[in-house]
Amino acid sequence: MTTYLKTDEIEDKGLKKVWSVAEFAKRYRLDREEEARLFKLLGPFASQQELLMNASRAPRFR
Repeated sequence: MTTYLKTDEIEDKGLKKVWSVAEFAKRYRLDREEEARLFKLLGPFASQQELLMNASRAPRFR
């Protein structure tokens, strides 16, 4: 059976935002070691949730 969907009825609520690990590291100012660790752990692409939960940054004290 075929069902037709109207594009205005479809919501983006269920979609996950997928990031490149390199782009994520650049945006969040992660060092090369942390970028390599995330790449090894998650591969070249991962969801935003996975990246945020697994990334760690060294604190910047004044």
